[in-house]
Amino acid sequence: MKNKIAFLVYYHKQNFYSFNAIIGAIETCEDLNELDIYFERENRNLIQELERIIPNYEIIIVGISFFTTQLFEIRDLISLLRRKFKYKCFFIAGGPHPTGDPLGTLKMGFDVSVVGEGEEIILDLIKTIDLNGDLRNVKGIAYLNESHEYIYTGKRNPIDLNNYPPFPTKNRRFGAIEITRGCPHVCYFCQIPFIFGAAPRHRTVDVICKYVKEIKNYYGDLTDIRFITPNAFSFGSKDGFKLELQKVEELLSRTRLIIGEKGRIYFGTFPSEVRPEHVTQETLNLILKYANNDNITIGAQSGSQKILDMCHRGHTVGDVYKAVELTLTLKLKINVDFIFGLPEETENDVLSTIEMMKDLAKIGARIHAHFFIPLPQTPFARVHLSRMNQMAKKEVNNLISKGLAFGDWKKQEILALKVSQYFKNSEKI
Repeated sequence: MKNKIAFLVYYHKQNFYSFNAIIGAIETCEDLNELDIYFERENRNLIQELERIIPNYEIIIVGISFFTTQLFEIRDLISLLRRKFKYKCFFIAGGPHPTGDPLGTLKMGFDVSVVGEGEEIILDLIKTIDLNGDLRNVKGIAYLNESHEYIYTGKRNPIDLNNYPPFPTKNRRFGAIEITRGCPHVCYFCQIPFIFGAAPRHRTVDVICKYVKEIKNYYGDLTDIRFITPNAFSFGSKDGFKLELQKVEELLSRTRLIIGEKGRIYFGTFPSEVRPEHVTQETLNLILKYANNDNITIGAQSGSQKILDMCHRGHTVGDVYKAVELTLTLKLKINVDFIFGLPEETENDVLSTIEMMKDLAKIGARIHAHFFIPLPQTPFARVHLSRMNQMAKKEVNNLISKGLAFGDWKKQEILALKVSQYFKNSEKI
């Protein structure tokens, strides 16, 4: 006898944090206690597992989360899955790209696009599919009806992070702990405030520590704790602008107490970063006192104040210099992100950025070079793109050859032009 339903997630290395939150939410729902969940990391394994389990269920829900940087890879994958399995599976897309471009995502071949935060949506959606219910009653999704008309069921309210775990404990997929969602700075190239809102929402220290203990109980002295946040030093801040460092210290000190001296805390570095104007003696002292990372990451983005203002960055070129100098003075390393190809960037703007990169590299900063990729739903989604000029390429390559810079900007430039053309073609359909 077939079971009714199963949920298989494409647990790709670029997207597993998203699915950690989703599966964690499913584990909180008593109605879904009997749901069989499968995790597959690779395309080939995904197809093989579907072939194996399809005979055992009436319906397999396949969840795929992706960024715009994965757009063409996922487009090829869903096309292959549709050809191979036709309507034996129900394909759900979620994550930054489907949220920003739900119609385009549906046209790729997905049955439903989750728009926004997925924790509560996925619970309603799975239960609705299980009961053969009406998708119109699931708020926060988009789909094409039988007449191929686009249906969006409306925006959901932001969730309370404290109501859901950052990762699944029954299915045991530990990872970085998300401590904050939302960002008030609203940079025009970034999706975060357009997906999660401009008002920051934080998990409480008590809730975070509950999951730190889960990791500690599993890994013992080998425990590593990392945090997901758009700006580490703003943890606990009501508005994201005015820092509340007593909250940051409470988080770090209690985490240290739980994991002990042999455990490691990483704060203000991968998979998160800090804003340059928030790098102060006080904030860096917290890293030196409690954390194990020997570096932090900041976003400079441009050496041109004109470009920073146009991007709505909310900090100055001078803030970046101060942050780098102070960090290096305190014997911490610093990675500094720069983005080339931002809208309306002139040769003079590029020259300013190159000079700043060289200045910072001379005093010990490590430069991370990027090329601007347009992201759906952002103010810069449909801007005209231009290629990186030869002078900039030469200077960045020179820094890379000396071990002073790194980054996939070459691949990003090619991808950016491809994404831009994709959006233009989508507008014509």
